[in-house]
This record gives sequence, C-alpha cells and structure tokens, in this order.
Amino acid sequence: MAWYAYCITEKQAFPELLRHRKPIPMESVAGIQGNQVFLYPASDLAVIVSEHSPIDNLNQKAAMDHARVIADCFKMSTVLPFRFGTVFADDDSLRRSIRSNQRQFVTNIERLRGKAEMHLKVTLDDCCREQIRRFTTETIPAVGREYLTNLRETATLQRERSTKARAVSVQMHRMFAPLAEEISCKRTDSGKMLLDIAHLIDHKGVERYQNKYSSASQSMKDCQMQLSGPWPPYHFVHRLTRAQQQQQAHSHAVSA
Repeated sequence: MAWYAYCITEKQAFPELLRHRKPIPMESVAGIQGNQVFLYPASDLAVIVSEHSPIDNLNQKAAMDHARVIADCFKMSTVLPFRFGTVFADDDSLRRSIRSNQRQFVTNIERLRGKAEMHLKVTLDDCCREQIRRFTTETIPAVGREYLTNLRETATLQRERSTKARAVSVQMHRMFAPLAEEISCKRTDSGKMLLDIAHLIDHKGVERYQNKYSSASQSMKDCQMQLSGPWPPYHFVHRLTRAQQQQQAHSHAVSA
C-alpha cells in the first residue's frame, strides 16, 4: 500500500499511539481526496499519512488540503512538513526513510519546538525599472564603446536595486528581530519589487509580532505590507532533511 505523507510529528503528542504499533486513524482530520488520515508510529516519531492511489489527482485543491492537514497537526504538536506530492511506495520505504533520517528529524523537532513562522510580503517601487527597461529594449550594437557603457550602467542600476531591497530587509530584521529568516526578492508584473520574508518566532510571541507589524505598516509609507500566519515552519525545516526525503520517497513532480 502506498502512503501519502503530510508531515512528521512527535509520537508523545498523541498518547493513543503508545498502545499501538500500527497506523491508527485521526478521526477529526480528512486528507487529500477526503481520504482518512492516519498516525503512523515510527520509533519516537509519528508520520501523518493517508492511503494513496495513483489515480488521486494532486491538483491545487489537493495542495490546499495538504497544507490544511499540516496546519491541523500544528495545533497539536511541532511538525516537520513534507513537500507537497511526497508519496512512499509502501510501508518498508516509509520506515526506511524515517529510520535513516531519524536523528535529523528529532534534531529539527527539538529546534523548532514552540516556534512558528510568520510570512511578510513587502512591495516597494522598483527605483531602476524604467532605466533598466530602456537599456534592455534599445537597439545597441553588441560590441564597441556604447555596448560597454550600457553594460556598466545596467550593472550599476542592478546594484542600486539590490541595495534598496537589502536596506528594506535589514530594516525588517531590526524591527521584528526574528529567531531566523528566509528572504527572496523578485519583480512583479506591475514593475514593483516584492520581498517575500519568512520569520521564525516563538509561538508565544505572535501577538507581539502582530503589534510590531501594525507599527511597521504605518511608519513605512513607501512600502505596501501584507502579513499572514502563524504557520508551521515550512521555510525552516533543515534543507538536508528535505533533500533526503525527496531522494528516498517516490515523489510526484509537483512543486510546493
């Protein structure tokens, strides 16, 4: 039997597992395609799974169901989310993966216990959009002085753009003082710059973080800010753990 995997959690968070060695149903949680969700005991850990069939459609709704199951489990215990689309071919492959990575899983659970992820989206004007667009759309010879000048000026503008994004991210870090952070920056179709920021914080500090967000959104008039969370710590599960999960599990080619 194939198992669809949602997350790993602590066995001790579910006392009913202490009397069982086989998977037991989680009555209050429904998984992808409405499938029954099970607690699968594995040493000191529990894997949250549901039965999987190749005909199960891992579409956008399934991705939302995947996240919902993890969020429900996060209310009860520390969780290590699996990538959406992770499927173990049978009991043996699931047990082997957990056994071979158990030390890493336990370490991550200890590291993330009592922590939550807050997600900030910060949109700001691209200070260099028009200049870079002009340099990249004008017809300029691929050789010669004009070409080299264009390269230098474009590189300078790119540095200015990076400097502005970095300055905002540093300001966010100082204001929110997270335990850890993950930041990405990209340009939107409307020509803005979007900073996508994940902050790891103590779960008991969520209200304080939300108050800081209210102050920041009022003081930073040149930025548009959007906050969501608290979430399970998706961005802060050790990268090695993710890589090993993907190598040892049969995973559908669906990005999270």
